[in-house]
Order: sequence, then C-alpha cells, then structure tokens
Amino acid sequence: MGYWDVPEGTDCIQKTWISAKLGTALGLVGSVYHLVVYTPETVLEGLLRTTGATVTLATMGAVFGMTTCLSAQVREAPDDPLNYFIGGCASGVLLGAKTHNPMTGTTACLGLGTLAFFTKIGKMEGWKVFGPPRL
Repeated sequence: MGYWDVPEGTDCIQKTWISAKLGTALGLVGSVYHLVVYTPETVLEGLLRTTGATVTLATMGAVFGMTTCLSAQVREAPDDPLNYFIGGCASGVLLGAKTHNPMTGTTACLGLGTLAFFTKIGKMEGWKVFGPPRL
C-alpha cells in the first residue's frame, strides 16, 4: 500500500509509517552518496554519519505524515493542499531545531511546505513531471 492509497485525513498511523519508511530510504540513499564522496576515516565514523542522516530524514518523514493527516482531520478539509504545506513546514521546523539554527528552520519550512503544497496540487490536477519517453 502506498501513501496515496490511504484517503487523506484517515488512518494517520499508516500514513505516518509510510512516510517514515520513505524518509528512511531517502536517508540511506543520501548517506551512501555522502560516504562515497566523503570517505570516513573509520567504520564507526561512517556508521555515525549514516545513522544521523537516516534518523533525521525518517523523523522528518514521520512528522510530515502525522502533521498532514492531523491537519486534515482538525481542519475538516482532507483534500486541501494547505494540509501538505503545514506538514512540510513542520518537517522544516524540525530540521531547524536539529541544526539549532532558526534561519535553517524558516527556510526549510517555506521550502518543504511549498514543495509539498505543489506536490498535492499536481497530484489533484494530474500534472506529469516525467512522462513516457518519446520515440
């Protein structure tokens, strides 16, 4: 079951679990690239870097999923793209709190919120970013 298969504003635990898994996968992929480019001096250093990035992105995914779902329930507007902006913004605020930098949190809030907002609009209107190949 995918994230879009669960109706908006319902089954918040399932949505949170799915978005946390996606965040974990992105964190692992990003960590692998980071380890290849910046080779750690010890195995422990590599493990710590990988764990830090993966846990951060998994947490951001979980915060996004839960905030989006709860926002849809509280506002009683399940298909409103503003729910996605609120979820993306909450994830950005979490990133700012992790880095102890309010400017990072503000920028990430606006950036991730806007990205999520337009992702939801695109999904509702059937936008295609990548279509089938032209032959």
